[in-house]
Amino acid sequence: MRIDRCLKLSDLRGIASLGQHRALPRWYSLMQPQCLKGRNILVVEDQPLIALDITQALEDAGAAVTTTHTLEHALILVEHDKLSGAILDHALGDGDSARLCSRLKERRVPFMIYSGFSNVGGACKGAPHLAKPATEAELLTAMVGLILGAVSIH
Repeated sequence: MRIDRCLKLSDLRGIASLGQHRALPRWYSLMQPQCLKGRNILVVEDQPLIALDITQALEDAGAAVTTTHTLEHALILVEHDKLSGAILDHALGDGDSARLCSRLKERRVPFMIYSGFSNVGGACKGAPHLAKPATEAELLTAMVGLILGAVSIH
């Protein structure tokens, strides 16, 4: 299902695990198509259908999306200078995303964990977490919140 908006205030209520939102009036300007236009998002997900859904949602919102299903490839892609944010599955086929979380923190790239695992540790501990499955609106709300700094990044 394609969306014709990025956010509405009711979308913000169900994402308590992402931390405190500040200055909600900032969100009003994002209630339009293409709210991620010009943003480059890395998606690291080893389940093809989930990766496709995430990619489609982000592209519909205007983002340029790069997707990979391996940790090793993600560690190369994270070096992209114009990376705006990342969505990471925690448990990948070639390991957990702790090294990737560490590198994203070093590069000060906002990221969130999108995983069925609620207990993430290491460098990923304390990162914003969105539990699978999530709605398209929840995913977009979280991503825009990360990019704008409305969701805390540890």
